[in-house]
Amino acid sequence: MPARDLRGELDAFLNVNDESLIAFRRDLHAHPELGFVEHRTTERIAGRLAEAGLVPTPLPRGTGLICDIGSGDGPTVALRADIDALPLPDEKDVPYRSTVPGVCHACGHDVHTSIVLGTGLFLAEQAAAGLLPGRVRLIFQPAEEVMPGGALKVLEAGGISGVDRIFGLHCDPRVDVGRLGLRVGAITGACDKVTVRVAGPGGHTARPHLTADLVFALAKIITELPAALSRRVDPRSSLSLVWGRIQAGSVANAIPDDGLAEGTIRCLDEQAWHEAPDLFKSLLDSVAVAYGVDAEMNYIRGVPPTINEVTSVQMLRDAAGQVLGPEATVPTPQSLGGEDFGWYLESVPGAYARLGVRTPGATRQIDIHQGTFDVDERCIGVGVSVMAATALTALWEGRRTSSDKDAAQPVTA
Repeated sequence: MPARDLRGELDAFLNVNDESLIAFRRDLHAHPELGFVEHRTTERIAGRLAEAGLVPTPLPRGTGLICDIGSGDGPTVALRADIDALPLPDEKDVPYRSTVPGVCHACGHDVHTSIVLGTGLFLAEQAAAGLLPGRVRLIFQPAEEVMPGGALKVLEAGGISGVDRIFGLHCDPRVDVGRLGLRVGAITGACDKVTVRVAGPGGHTARPHLTADLVFALAKIITELPAALSRRVDPRSSLSLVWGRIQAGSVANAIPDDGLAEGTIRCLDEQAWHEAPDLFKSLLDSVAVAYGVDAEMNYIRGVPPTINEVTSVQMLRDAAGQVLGPEATVPTPQSLGGEDFGWYLESVPGAYARLGVRTPGATRQIDIHQGTFDVDERCIGVGVSVMAATALTALWEGRRTSSDKDAAQPVTA
């Protein structure tokens, strides 16, 4: 990147726009919308982009949008924000508390959206001044919380066609505001949902030998399958089966004729994720046959692991160092939580970072997906600075790499 005072430019931009971005975030927080019904949210984003002279394009389903900044002369870098909320009541006593019963932004998507919006407004000014060395695509994605994720709708609409690299971030209440958590490789896990239905003839508990002891068989399934899976795959994949719901029978002295178990399968390795359904089915069948019951599996694909590419992580690190300082980036642990950003990284290189949102010195720990979740709103300006610097870093690096490749081409007569 050419020598310039990017930090000073961003500070000047935020001095003018920080309050309006916080107000935008609070408006979204007060009016949350669930996945694929984010109509008001989409309209608010589109309106603000249009005011800046940009041309947003709604996704075919009507929620979420894409907006390009700059020309196609050079590389294209995408910045993604998720815009949907969670079906949880807002338990905070704040002026911007959710006005929608049972729905709130308990995962910080209102913050992500405000950051990418602010980043887009800054980069639009850069483009107008002739300082954008390529194209930046803003992706405001619906339904991240709806398995298998609204990212697939973006992909179906050609949302990353021509994109060379993609970046995203997520609020992290365990990290202080002003810091950025980075990790090479898997940062979040694959997440699938599985339902097992078990059937047998039923009977009296006094005579289990004359029927199939369905409850005992179901108990074996729910205990043996997690253990067997852990021994059939590389332990470094962190494949994990955890049951969340089990149901069978209604009285103590009758063996039921059906039962059900539901849970999730998570892992950090892409190959293990692809192999999991067939392996699960073979293990399920072997246990069911041993106890004389029929077992039916419904395996619902969720999201792949989010695997950060090393060069993209370095771009985030360099950008954060430039605008926040060399001590701003910190290591972040792997999580088995699902994130549909992984779908993008199956197609293009990129990286996903964790943005600190905790007030330094705070003693109360509030996790995401809780009705009490909130952020230190200074994180919005931090996020804008990091995402803008990352986009510019990736664009300039993309141009340099392209020039190097062109220079290396042999000259023929």
